Amino acid sequence: MKIAVGLLLALVASLVAPASDAHDYRLAALAIAHPFARATPPGAQVGGAYMTIDNTGAAADQLVRASSAAADAVQIHTMEMQGNVMRMREVSGVDLPAGARVELKPGGYHLMLVGLRKPLADGARVPLRLTFAHAGSIDIEVAVEPMTAGPHATH
Repeated sequence: MKIAVGLLLALVASLVAPASDAHDYRLAALAIAHPFARATPPGAQVGGAYMTIDNTGAAADQLVRASSAAADAVQIHTMEMQGNVMRMREVSGVDLPAGARVELKPGGYHLMLVGLRKPLADGARVPLRLTFAHAGSIDIEVAVEPMTAGPHATH
């Protein structure tokens, strides 16, 4: 009987655990999926944050600002090839067309956490506030994954 109860509790825990690990968010017509960052080495002053944003609505929106208590500033950046050189630059926002998915990912649009107050440690959660032109603001948590993590290592 004790074994059966233990197995039942383990089964229930395994069914509940994925929901508690999930960190997807919704704000109006915007669905924000799997916000993550890679761990940074000791002494690093910058880190990147990434996520997928689906605009399920009939009107376009734009990510216009981000902030975090974990950094002095959060900048919206893009990376693009210019000849044979990859260039990163700050942009004023990320357009979110109606009915479209936009990925903030390594090598493309991303959020730069500048002036980190401490390194981003694997397994930590970093608070981040996203502000959109029309949908408003939402507070989310960014899951910090290993330095070697791919775009969606735990997704």
